[in-house]
Amino acid sequence: MSSETPGLRPVWGEVDLDAVRANTRVLAELARPASLLAVVKADAYGHGAVPVARAALDAGATWLGVALVEEGAALRGAGIDAPILVLSEPAPAAAGAVVAHRLTPVVYTPAGIEALAKAVVDAGGDAPLPVHLKVDTGMHRAGCRVEDALGLVDAIGARPELILGGICTHFAVADEPDHPYTTDQVARFDALLDDLDHSGARPPLVHAANSAGLLASPSAHYDLVRVGIALYGVPPADALADRAELAPVLSLRARVAHVKELPAGSRVSYGLRYELGRAGRIATVPVGYADGVPRNLGLVGGEVLVRGRRFPVAGTVTMDQLMVDVGDTPVEVGDDVVLLGRQGDEEITAGEWARRLGTIAYEIVTGIGPRVPRRYVG
Repeated sequence: MSSETPGLRPVWGEVDLDAVRANTRVLAELARPASLLAVVKADAYGHGAVPVARAALDAGATWLGVALVEEGAALRGAGIDAPILVLSEPAPAAAGAVVAHRLTPVVYTPAGIEALAKAVVDAGGDAPLPVHLKVDTGMHRAGCRVEDALGLVDAIGARPELILGGICTHFAVADEPDHPYTTDQVARFDALLDDLDHSGARPPLVHAANSAGLLASPSAHYDLVRVGIALYGVPPADALADRAELAPVLSLRARVAHVKELPAGSRVSYGLRYELGRAGRIATVPVGYADGVPRNLGLVGGEVLVRGRRFPVAGTVTMDQLMVDVGDTPVEVGDDVVLLGRQGDEEITAGEWARRLGTIAYEIVTGIGPRVPRRYVG
């Protein structure tokens, strides 16, 4: 019943790299003829940036995407040589590291452009650094205004240390299929692209679609598609779950550490919010909210799998442990527990947790912390 685990505590996250490869192939086929950028920021959404990046590149991704210069530097330190896009403009103090690690930065301010050009000069570079201009067509998080884009294209062109390698935007509601706001964003972006075409300044790479955009907006695939959450087998929204056959990559597993018999009426965990309706067993599992299991999971009906069956999380999840009401099932210390993943015919997904907790699956998988060792299979 048990499987080998890393570390001393019987808790681990199992990452299926064959599933990464399979998802990459599915997504690359949907994106074709556009190329695929695998987003591996936030330690590949909690899955492990280096092994996931290698698996995605093996299966056909041609770019990688990160949020931080430090994340790109770590990939380079692991020997990964693929193009790496930094998805937000780096702080001026980070410009030297961008150049040193051969990263491709997104830019959207004159100060950012100037800092990168100076960093190329300081490094003695003999080839221009490619940059991608990010345009805010309606997300209003990062990027230049549409009306400022042509001026910034000219500013990049005026610096021999830089070359405009791409232009991009980001959708605000791509996870809601056929939303008119996405249509408006595409129209604003396309109008800008027309202006660039007329001036002969359109760069070789144009990109806008994230995972949801790939699945819901084929007209916005352009030259490159940036896939994040879908790479990990998690639909970006319930409404898009049937658009691609994706395999979950991460499962969260543990083993029962303690079992006790309690009489009917016993109340469990901090706050005593869970009461046994009849005599039964409570199994303690050594994983808690410090590991990324939400504290309120049991209070919203969360369950785990033991011996191929669903059992409720009993009361409040504590920092290092949670309790499970297994009734009269003869659960024993050492039995395998699946918090996320499949056991027998049952499966619990990050999407299920997210729906119960009123959040998104992104938050669930990225929240599984570094105290949980990852075991890579495939």
